[in-house]
Amino acid sequence: MVNALEAIHIKKVYGDYTALNDVSISVPKGSVYGLLGPNGAGKTSLIRIINQITMPDEGKILLNGEQLKPNHIEDIGYMPEERGLYKSMKVGEQCIYLARLKGLSRAEAKDRLTYWFDRLGIEGWWNKKLEELSKGMAQKVQFIVTVMHEPSLLIFDEPFSGFDPVNANLIKDEILKLRDDGATIIFSTHRMESVEEMCDHIALINKSNLVLQGKLSDVKQRYRDRKYAVSLICQNNDVAFQQIPVEFNAQPIVLSGLDNTLDVQIQIPTHIDVPSALNRLTQLGELTHFSEVIPSVNDIFIQTVQQHG
Repeated sequence: MVNALEAIHIKKVYGDYTALNDVSISVPKGSVYGLLGPNGAGKTSLIRIINQITMPDEGKILLNGEQLKPNHIEDIGYMPEERGLYKSMKVGEQCIYLARLKGLSRAEAKDRLTYWFDRLGIEGWWNKKLEELSKGMAQKVQFIVTVMHEPSLLIFDEPFSGFDPVNANLIKDEILKLRDDGATIIFSTHRMESVEEMCDHIALINKSNLVLQGKLSDVKQRYRDRKYAVSLICQNNDVAFQQIPVEFNAQPIVLSGLDNTLDVQIQIPTHIDVPSALNRLTQLGELTHFSEVIPSVNDIFIQTVQQHG
């Protein structure tokens, strides 16, 4: 697999504090790569190193197989969590200025900005000052500044902060379109539902250490724990619940199934195969629902952080 970016044995220390401790990640080309972790885990330190805002104390970064160099700034687009636009400057003037810093001519910048302003429905904002815009409107401008020079690597740090659900969905679709058009995305967020929707690879940093990395489907496979959602039609739900084998560790849940059904989550022990478990359950009533409960990214995040706490 070809990698757009590789961080190799990165270490970063600030005084007595180790922000990153021998962290290595591989970001496949054309992927949406979720960079996850609790607050203070080290994610922002790694992002700042990739953007050459700070340098690592040890290790190196490869971009498309080449060691990271100052000129690679034109190949990277970065949307930080703390937005960095000038509030008293007119939107259009500011965007052209930032585009020129990314290597675009004024004519190229004007063409691309016209496209993006029209695409995101902000054609009338060109002569507005940023301080006149709402937070969500300013976010759209920040997004355009990030993508307008068409970099091969895009880094979004909490990109949906400040957006209402409609505009958050709009930006999500634009990020996925950029991926489909060939860009590689590094996506850092605490919104696990966004990770589920968008990411195909993830890495989890906790307390400066990389504790999990891989293709999302493979990670979920590793965290499967034989849990199943079950729905039964029984003569007496309370009695039937008491008759579920103790080793199944049954817990009541809510399923959008039939009314008055017995809905539970069970965990089948490894020494019992699924057909045998089904046979025991059908002795309690009519089985109307049986599905594996695949661990969510949120479940994996919490479990992994607790294990490495």
